[in-house]
Amino acid sequence: QSKGKKPLFVQLVLDNIWSLYEAVMKRDKEKIEKIVTSLGLKIGARESRHADPKVHLNAICSQWLPVSDAVLSMVCNKIPSPLDITAERVEKLMCVGARTFDSLPPETQELKSAFMKCSSEGTAPVIVFVSKMFPVDSKALPQNKPR
Repeated sequence: QSKGKKPLFVQLVLDNIWSLYEAVMKRDKEKIEKIVTSLGLKIGARESRHADPKVHLNAICSQWLPVSDAVLSMVCNKIPSPLDITAERVEKLMCVGARTFDSLPPETQELKSAFMKCSSEGTAPVIVFVSKMFPVDSKALPQNKPR
């Protein structure tokens, strides 16, 4: 960087996004057409003729860099497999509050093995985990309270 060179991420990713953004905002039809053909995209006439350049930019970016594919691949790569869950973790997920796993009804305790198998067979029980998450200030957490 000190010699005027750009980082590799800027050269390969950001410069391309910035050049597309600049071409669409300035309505440079030749440059936009060149980018669209080089990426192999098919942009509808309605989006390309729209008065708002952001509509055109959104049409190009949604085909070139679809967010749904990126999020799904990230989840598949980063989230651990449910088959790797430990028995203790399953028990914690199945118990609410101060209850222990041993205090649950026997029918519920039998779901533990099905939970750990993650079977997709038609006879396997359907298990749904509902979680409600809400933001809490870090100062309100028990480990951060003054003693």
